[in-house]
Amino acid sequence: MTAIIEREENGYVALCPKLDIARQGDTIKEAQTNLIEALELFFETASPSEIQERLHTEMFITFEVN
Repeated sequence: MTAIIEREENGYVALCPKLDIARQGDTIKEAQTNLIEALELFFETASPSEIQERLHTEMFITFEVN
């Protein structure tokens, strides 16, 4: 899974855009660890149909270079 980690005012937010699951932490490592734990818990408890419902199969990333 891909994660995006972004600095916010008081820490970091880690997002898995493929499943729309996010967690936060005071450091990059803490945010990453919290996201991994959340993903593991999700896969342990979610039904196959819920996983398919949440799973984004098409994602597009755009950016501008100034």
